[in-house]
Amino acid sequence: MDGIVTDVAVGVKRGSDELLSGSVLNSPNSNMSSMVVTANGNDNKKFKGDDKMDGAPSRVLHIRKLPGEVTETEVIALGLPFGKVTNILMLKGKNQAFLELATEEAAITMVNYYSAVTPHLRNQPIYIQYSNHKELKTDNTLNQRAQAVLQAVTAVQATNAPISGTTVSESAVTPAQSPVLRIIIDNMYYPVTLDVLHQIFSKFGAVLKIITFTKNNQFQALLQYGDPVNAQQAKLALDGQNIYNACCTLRIDFSKLVNLNVKYNNDKSRDYTRPDLPSGDGQPALDPAIAAAFAKETSLLAVPGALSPLAIPNAAAAAAAAAAGRVGMPGVSAGGNTVLLVSNLNEEMVTPQSLFTLFGVYGDVQRVKILYNKKDSALIQMADGNQSQLAMSHLNGQKMYGKIIRVTLSKHQTVQLPREGLDDQGLTKDFGNSPLHRFKKPGSKNFQNIFPPSATLHLSNIPPSVAEEDLRTLFANTGGTVKAFKFFQDHKMALLQMSTVEEAIQALIDLHNYNLGENHHLRVSFSKSTI
Repeated sequence: MDGIVTDVAVGVKRGSDELLSGSVLNSPNSNMSSMVVTANGNDNKKFKGDDKMDGAPSRVLHIRKLPGEVTETEVIALGLPFGKVTNILMLKGKNQAFLELATEEAAITMVNYYSAVTPHLRNQPIYIQYSNHKELKTDNTLNQRAQAVLQAVTAVQATNAPISGTTVSESAVTPAQSPVLRIIIDNMYYPVTLDVLHQIFSKFGAVLKIITFTKNNQFQALLQYGDPVNAQQAKLALDGQNIYNACCTLRIDFSKLVNLNVKYNNDKSRDYTRPDLPSGDGQPALDPAIAAAFAKETSLLAVPGALSPLAIPNAAAAAAAAAAGRVGMPGVSAGGNTVLLVSNLNEEMVTPQSLFTLFGVYGDVQRVKILYNKKDSALIQMADGNQSQLAMSHLNGQKMYGKIIRVTLSKHQTVQLPREGLDDQGLTKDFGNSPLHRFKKPGSKNFQNIFPPSATLHLSNIPPSVAEEDLRTLFANTGGTVKAFKFFQDHKMALLQMSTVEEAIQALIDLHNYNLGENHHLRVSFSKSTI
């Protein structure tokens, strides 16, 4: 049987030399009768390397090593982010399948993506390569169930109507009027960079532009696809998912905008169709070598279409954070550095204690050293690299004591304490055993309540005897204006709004851990809410 194409095998046991008429290719309307399909089990001989993606591109993909119980829907879901799936053939007995996409371009995108990120179904790696066939002809009687599932999925995509009785997502989809999505990130414990968003959302089609910004004290992004259908698929698959374990939750809506105007390519905005744009703010766009290392480090998403959680492992969180500061991965440059250099401080006002309190909102500060010969600069050592990245991304560019501070990673690995008996005028302080660390307890709620500096403060641990007026007076005494105040129902917590973010930063520094009496020390943090 030399020269016969044998990369399709149908899961029906017959004699090895018997041709399967009426199976895959010889359906009545087939124009491919010159191709013969056999079920002699030799189709694996071709596959020298399991993960090779060789062969001429085709819109039909051959998928191997599927788990035994896998469903048609799960296999279809592998292809959905890349374009319309037009046919499927499951070879249950051989743990294989053939998936046909509407265009060869979609198939090429899918193969390229899964050659970089190993696809998994039910926690098992699977292998995808081009089939020798240019299209898949299936006999409906042999493949009824698969066709039904495919029609259901297609109907969901085409009409946005929920389809009952299928294993496809049963939630109705908002009509995709716009190719632009508005993305809000809740519980942002790790920094989420433009590149992380690009990597996650490009599973569903070509991302043309992204703009990121902070609004109402929340990190948000606008992201534009080439096609509203891609925006719809991304919203369906990703809304409500966590980027990292138990944090950084995506909330996604369609934007009223239909086109984004991007002026600069930097770490806040990017137009992928115009690499020639300036970076605008004097900051370099992400270095390509770093971007490549970053992409490799964060292999996101198991099966995007099957609504699996994004759950990037924590090592990748560090990688994401590193990209936020435009530094590379461990091994590329100082990705895991725990020491920050803070400059342009108000040297008349700043103390190790004030830096400990402010930076302590974003991590457990171990040591602070104000530089002896340059008192407008300080070194701050955090408990781990993620915390230093987090503090840097939230505090760089904020105003403290009237001056805009700059926060970068230091080349130092630790902050040295002064030698025994040497008086350094109280410029260095060790906070390693401080009872005020917010993140000592694993799984503490504080991990979920980390927000950028905002004019609204969250107050807790308020004793019953303290009234609204007492707190308003206390906070007004820090030099700012109290604009609004609201107790929570139990009166143990409250929101208090200052007139500017700078005033709120000052109030937090002055009043976090303030003794309100009755053994209650006030706890102050930034809130994402407004009053």
